[in-house]
Amino acid sequence: MSLLEAIVLGLVQGLGEFLPISSSAHLVLVPWLFKWPDPGLTFDIALHIGTLIAVIVYFWKDWVRLLVGGFTDARGTEGRLFWFLVLATIPGAIGGFLLEDQAETIFRTPLLIAAMLIVMGIILYWADRKAAKTTEIEQLGLKESLLIGLSQMLAVIPGVSRSGITMTTGLLTGLTRESAARFSFLLSTPIIFGAALVKMPELIANPALVDLNFLVGMLVACVTGLLSIGFLLRYIQTKNFLPFAWYRFILGAVVMLVALIR
Repeated sequence: MSLLEAIVLGLVQGLGEFLPISSSAHLVLVPWLFKWPDPGLTFDIALHIGTLIAVIVYFWKDWVRLLVGGFTDARGTEGRLFWFLVLATIPGAIGGFLLEDQAETIFRTPLLIAAMLIVMGIILYWADRKAAKTTEIEQLGLKESLLIGLSQMLAVIPGVSRSGITMTTGLLTGLTRESAARFSFLLSTPIIFGAALVKMPELIANPALVDLNFLVGMLVACVTGLLSIGFLLRYIQTKNFLPFAWYRFILGAVVMLVALIR
């Protein structure tokens, strides 16, 4: 892998992890479109560490309040939200464990990814137009949290988008755009941590694999992730998700066209 490839894939991960466009889809499609070599497991770890650092840095104050509330006042607003996040994490973790092999093989087919980009774009557009969007994150209930967590299981398929499916489900449960995005970002913390932790033994066994590309990819993913979180939370205060849906439609169509030509 060249340094340019490491930078591009770091950008892709940092943007795609937190915007509703699917980082896993882009990490498959970008090397496929440009005929780059597979960056490998070690580089994937670097990208996950980068986005994990980004979400922790951005929300560290929130997590301190949630942890304190979760263990000192479980019935309070912060305590309830903490345990709702814990419960919502479980289905995604189970889905990732059960479908790990498929996620690394048959789910990485460009045509399947393109189809999921388009289908989820339609659902995101519909949810953004039709949902009530009246509930704030502090009013979130157990049922709604579990539904968002269950939807996260689908994110094992590249093209669905973990942030996209959780934000969409959040909207359908009545959350405002900002609350749906904030819950999605908080929910991403344990999921990204778990993904990095599962792959960490490979890195520990081969510390020499931590090279310049590893460090550059991690740094770029971290900085881009911080910027994309801040951008989306500001953007949706006054605007809708329509541009992201259109992006998904266009990218899906391009991938299908290239796949058919090839």
